[in-house]
Amino acid sequence: MARLGILFEPRWRATLFLAAAAALNYADRAAMSTVLPALRTDLGLGDAALGMLGSVFLWSYALSSIAAGAIADRWSRRHIVALSLFLWSLVTVLTGLANGYPMLLWMRVGLGLSESLYLPAAIALLADYHPSATRGRAIGLHNMGLNLGVVVGGSFAGFLAEHFGWRSSFLVLGGAGIALAAAAGLFLPAAGEARPAAARVPAREAFRYLVGVPTFYVLLLKAMLVGVGTWTFFNWLPLYFRDNFNMSLGAAGFVGTFMLQISTVIGIAGGGWLSDKVAARDTRRRLFLQSFFYFLCAPFLLLFLTTPGFAVVAVAISMFSLLRGLGQANEHPVLCDIVPAQFRSTAVGIMNTCASAAGGLGVLTAGLLKAEFGLNTIFACITLVFTLSAGILYLAYRVWLQADTARATATSTSQEH
Repeated sequence: MARLGILFEPRWRATLFLAAAAALNYADRAAMSTVLPALRTDLGLGDAALGMLGSVFLWSYALSSIAAGAIADRWSRRHIVALSLFLWSLVTVLTGLANGYPMLLWMRVGLGLSESLYLPAAIALLADYHPSATRGRAIGLHNMGLNLGVVVGGSFAGFLAEHFGWRSSFLVLGGAGIALAAAAGLFLPAAGEARPAAARVPAREAFRYLVGVPTFYVLLLKAMLVGVGTWTFFNWLPLYFRDNFNMSLGAAGFVGTFMLQISTVIGIAGGGWLSDKVAARDTRRRLFLQSFFYFLCAPFLLLFLTTPGFAVVAVAISMFSLLRGLGQANEHPVLCDIVPAQFRSTAVGIMNTCASAAGGLGVLTAGLLKAEFGLNTIFACITLVFTLSAGILYLAYRVWLQADTARATATSTSQEH
């Protein structure tokens, strides 16, 4: 009972709310990937046009994320979270009312702009609410929401598209988000948010600090590499199941997201707990864990080179996602360890820019190469991406992490005094 009681503490209520908002965040973007076959039929779109729907979202998200991070380091992160949730939910509703392909493209741009405000503010807000001892679990719970949102958005959108048309999923998900935004004030306490003196710093000061953090450069390069692999997989997997196993829209949406994300959710849950355990003695071990699990997950995607049946695909995706989740759980806690509290939203925003811009390029490139090489080959090539990511993370762990962590701790201490 005592353990359940912590859920009624303000910081954990806020964490659960942010996890729910995160689920809707990814559900709204996942819905488009699931209804691609319906859009292909309804609007007569080719693979390049379908790929562009994913790319323009990621590129608009990328272009606005740096500014979004700077805003969240200057103003109330609670208010920014609520505003972002309302705006992206409104855009989702409008997507369901789109009258053609051009409007769909513009709504994807609008979704990228409005969603970019959320993650930098939410991650920094979680770090405000939680000390290092619980930060891994709190951010892990939030990231579980992100990945569960992909499953809910993918399967739910596919089911609704099959029975009520592709527009219905956007109307329902958008409406749910608007309702949740209205309740934000009940769940996000002002107590615990970074005090104004720490939060409202000039953007140039944040950029000046981050330029001198080598480990941050490595995290950005890793974000770009993993962004290419993850978003390519995320965007095209439902269509892969539809085309290769003749599944219905609902089944393809569910399987294409469930396999990829439910194992990731399990991995993040375990990874958040493990991250806090290893960090209790030395916070630098978080980065070693991320490198280790990325290295382990990479080879499983080589199974796509065998032109696999459904069982082999299930094993490859599930093991890859589980191990990736165990590593991914350490990402934002590591960022919080090497960046002082007053600069964290800016750092997350820059990382989102790098990951999303690279991911958008990966999604579009996959669409252009799909006919010539096939998705099996494209998915197998993601092995190289994660192997390289593991290598550069380990290099940062060995060479730069200790100094960067010490500098962040000293800067945070000086700000408090």
